[in-house]
Amino acid sequence: MCDLHDQHEHEHEHGTSQTAAGPQLSRRRIMQLLGAAGVTAAMTAEADPAMAAAADSIVEEAGAYKAPEGLAEDSPAKSSALGWITSNSSRITGLNEEIWEHAELSLREWNSSVAEAGFLEKAGFDVKFGTAGFPTAFTATFSYGSGSPVLGFSGEYDALPGLSQNKGVGHHDPREYIHDPFSPSYGPGHGCGHSALGTAAAAAAAAVAQAAKKHKVPVTVKFFGSTAEEALIGKTYAVSRGVYDGLDAFLDWHPSTANATGWGTSNAMTAVTFTFLGVAGHGGTPLGNKSALDAAVMMATMSEFLREENMAPAARLHWVINNGGDIPNVTPEIAEISYYVREGSTARVQVLLDKVIAISEAAAKASQTKVQHRITSACWNQLPNKAAAELLYDNMRQIGPPAFTAEAHQLAKDLQKSLGLPEVGMHDKVAELTPPNPVFLGGGSTDVADISWNVPTVSMGAALAPIGGKFHTWSTASCAAAAPGRAAVIAAAKYLAATAVDLITQPERLKALKDEFKERTKDVEWKTALPDGYEPPMYEPPAWFLKKTGQKWPPNNITWPPRRVVSNEKFSSLGPELAPQK
Repeated sequence: MCDLHDQHEHEHEHGTSQTAAGPQLSRRRIMQLLGAAGVTAAMTAEADPAMAAAADSIVEEAGAYKAPEGLAEDSPAKSSALGWITSNSSRITGLNEEIWEHAELSLREWNSSVAEAGFLEKAGFDVKFGTAGFPTAFTATFSYGSGSPVLGFSGEYDALPGLSQNKGVGHHDPREYIHDPFSPSYGPGHGCGHSALGTAAAAAAAAVAQAAKKHKVPVTVKFFGSTAEEALIGKTYAVSRGVYDGLDAFLDWHPSTANATGWGTSNAMTAVTFTFLGVAGHGGTPLGNKSALDAAVMMATMSEFLREENMAPAARLHWVINNGGDIPNVTPEIAEISYYVREGSTARVQVLLDKVIAISEAAAKASQTKVQHRITSACWNQLPNKAAAELLYDNMRQIGPPAFTAEAHQLAKDLQKSLGLPEVGMHDKVAELTPPNPVFLGGGSTDVADISWNVPTVSMGAALAPIGGKFHTWSTASCAAAAPGRAAVIAAAKYLAATAVDLITQPERLKALKDEFKERTKDVEWKTALPDGYEPPMYEPPAWFLKKTGQKWPPNNITWPPRRVVSNEKFSSLGPELAPQK
């Protein structure tokens, strides 16, 4: 959720990482925002080192920065890697379409993970399922020679609920429509493009491995098949378990509406679910009942009042009532409301989260219910790496934008017309590399962020959705496995593979990444934002999946079955019985 989808016009709720393709703020506006927040750069560094580490120490004047050229170099290994992607393009796009067809939700990507792992096994990788205890997470490893350096790639493959859409259709046309006379809905769909994300990353990893073997280049390539990105669970927990230890660099991408990279940051985030417990009863005789739904509605209403005086420009607060009862004539005994609380750093998230928790307690008191909450995920803001972005950009510039066909542009225009947007098609350029805005204005979040505090990390976006479109929409699902997605997945694979080869064949480039990482993190000690004793949510896999992947259930890091949530509340008292009138 995703959540960082167009970082650089790449907001992955994956979030926005201070757009590399976006407009720069004027100096006057910068000072206004700094004044409004009541901070200075020095104060920020002292009070919140995580935010300071993610910022540039020097504010570039608009137009003063020029991206360096000549960082990306041609080499036999790079030519082989890019050639492998070209010659295997049908296999690559076929994997994207296969995962798109499955459209499996977070923590339940049974078929999708098996398909991606199988692709890498055929490329010579050793695959092991059950990374960090997650059934659908896996680590694929290829090593040649001394096995150094060690490069990591990130693969995601979860879909989103309610975003089912037939591919290549320019209007809303759900592929899976769930008929219910009281609550019709749509099935899941790849409205964030993770089918393409995992596929392109796997293709890049495979291409680097083939090139290393052919040209006898020492390297270890590790591909991390990650579950539940849309819930920001998979990587945050895996990092806390040491899964990414020992890497020299980590390469990441996300589908976008533009082809761009940059060195901006993202929002830190905590996901929390509040459970209210009341007493059920007949809606026609409601006296004494305790409605858990009333409590959830009151909480939602009160939390909206935080926006004017308690939320800075970087803050985001959004919620959904994910359990509000089943039928109007039964007072809901249990209700749940889930929040994503985002801010520029984990410290700032905690301040806002404490206010949200206080509101839940007020709602429970007012409704005479009981409330409990559980944190389902928590991640840091992303640590950028300018040296990595500059190298990646030089490769993107040399390779060029995705090769969009007339079919891709027409689908984009059809979707833009359907959505009321200018009919301009796909982004068919590589956006210039520009510095991030010096004042972070917030956006989405990514579980890649926790990796970025442990290993030098670079991210980029390749256009998969139309210009002006948004992610987490049916329109993105329409594109993901159609003509736009086919072009994006090949381009993204080439961008990642070319950059990885440069890090292998040019030790000075890898050193620059590591030196910058060391400098940025010198005053910050990363510690997981997950609470002590955290157990990640999981679903029990089907028997066929456990057998195929060689796993046993349950893993040793969770309690199974989970603790039941049962209300034991009493009816509300109305006071002494009234005496009959005489």
